[in-house]
Amino acid sequence: MVVSPTFSGSVMGALTLGCLLLQASNSNAQLTPNFYSRTCPRVFDIIGNIIGRELGSDPRITASLIRLHFHDCFVNGCDASILLDNSTSFRTEKDALPNANSARGFNVIDRMKTQIERACPRTVSCADILTIASQVSVVLSGGPSWSVPLGRRDGLQAFFAEANNLPSPFATLDELKANFSSVGLDRTSDLVALSGAHTFGRAQCQLVTPRLYNFNNTNGPDPSLDTTYLTQLRALCPENGDGTVLANFDPVTPNTFDNQYYTNLRNGRGLIQSDQELFSTPQADTISLVEQYSSNRSVFFRAFIEAMIRMGDLKPLTGNQGEIRLNCRVVNSRRSVENEDDGVVSSI
Repeated sequence: MVVSPTFSGSVMGALTLGCLLLQASNSNAQLTPNFYSRTCPRVFDIIGNIIGRELGSDPRITASLIRLHFHDCFVNGCDASILLDNSTSFRTEKDALPNANSARGFNVIDRMKTQIERACPRTVSCADILTIASQVSVVLSGGPSWSVPLGRRDGLQAFFAEANNLPSPFATLDELKANFSSVGLDRTSDLVALSGAHTFGRAQCQLVTPRLYNFNNTNGPDPSLDTTYLTQLRALCPENGDGTVLANFDPVTPNTFDNQYYTNLRNGRGLIQSDQELFSTPQADTISLVEQYSSNRSVFFRAFIEAMIRMGDLKPLTGNQGEIRLNCRVVNSRRSVENEDDGVVSSI
């Protein structure tokens, strides 16, 4: 999918709606869609134009950006901790097993931050940039638009150990439910709807090959796999082959945000085990939701929006908590920290 550097009329309209719902208040402890309307009214345009240009050469970028948002929020809340590089105080989450050599898009976030700092110095947090980038990525890929609650501030440390506990691609349904519930996403619809983000993007063969050749140490394939799909995946991901080769999560519409993912699950064509578990686990309460979302795109879109907003509200730092990073990769130096009363950056 190739998107022009500037938004089409319909996409621009959807994002402009998001912009019109922005307003700023540094002391407001509640997330609100109108948080930046006065202090950075062009934030959606800046982020959207950067993603649109990037899509011209990197069709994976939208899925990569939403994955960063997921992996951020699942580790001690949506505080942009995933963006921090190593420091003398902590180890970066980028080194954690679920992120190492797979999490990407950091340079695109850097470009967003640079341009936003020029337009609105010391105003927009990296956590909110990630959140907006996720919504814009969905819109630019054909998915729904929604009003994004904003007003998060940036954390002061990374959580390497916790990042190693992100949901596993090899997880059973019970393990997935426990993982989601542990962060506060305890509705079955949270799990099923957010998993729908795998309707676009790629996964490395090393996450798939155990299902193809030695599922659960059986020396055979996952029996839930469609046989034709199994043959196709084995051709792409041979046993003992290059584990970094990429496979489409959705082989039908790989770069489009739609509900095809759920139809794939119903047909035994989920790419990774944790996806197929939603439909193939006997008597699971997730099966009916997979069927609903497969049959009705609008129902899926509504559920996805609700789940995204719930995820984005996981333990946000607001008011005077945290800081507004000047560089998303590093915590502000004490020299750059100013009193909140002076209008810009504070840290704790």
